[in-house]
Order: sequence, then structure tokens, then C-alpha cells
Amino acid sequence: MLRALLFPLLSTGLALAVAITGCSQRQPAETSQSDPAMTGHEGHDHQSGGEANHDHSGKSRHEDALAALSPAERELAEKQKLCPVSGEPLGSMGTPYKVTVKDREVFLCCAGCESQIKENPDQYLAKLPR
Repeated sequence: MLRALLFPLLSTGLALAVAITGCSQRQPAETSQSDPAMTGHEGHDHQSGGEANHDHSGKSRHEDALAALSPAERELAEKQKLCPVSGEPLGSMGTPYKVTVKDREVFLCCAGCESQIKENPDQYLAKLPR
């Protein structure tokens, strides 16, 4: 008789415990690769909304990053505007990263883009202003 009562009680308790706690396995975050320029560029976050934490001194973080360049380099970076690999504005991720590709000085948003531009220079140089 004890067995007849114990089994249904334990079964009900186990089912209740599972229902309350649910599945503890985490689902992977959904990622979007809709921008072809971002393919293979997962080493860092370009979509963090970095301008959200800003001061009100009149200068943007973007301007501060460009100000760290020499006047000649700043002029080139301002003319180029965007990283040819990621499509991000230069200065949006800190001081632009300068590389020489096919005897041309190019600014990138970060060092993480260097390997891609060196692997496919023609593809990315075509995106730059002349």
C-alpha cells in the first residue's frame, strides 16, 4: 500500500519540479549577418551604441578619436570617412588604425580589419574615394 501511494506522489513532485524550473539550457543569441561587410568580422562589437555614454563637452568621441591623429592624417581620415572593411565611420571605435595597402595609406576602424583588407585589397580599395 505504501508503494501504491509513494509512486504517484513522487511522480507528481518530479513533474511539478520540472515544470517550475523549466529548461535551464540557454538558447544562443540570434545574430544577424545582413551586412555583407560584416561577414567574418565578428571579433568586436560595432553595434554597441557607443555614443550612448557621452559627455556634453561639445566634442564627440568621434572627434576626440580623430584629434589623436596628426593634422595630415586627420585630413586623410576625414576625407575617407568610412572603414572600407566594416563600413563604420572612422573614429567611431577609437583612433583610426592606419595601414599601407598597395602603396596607399588607408584608415581602418580598428586593427581587426587589417587581415581582411590585406587578403582582398582590390575589393576594399575600390570602396575608397580617389
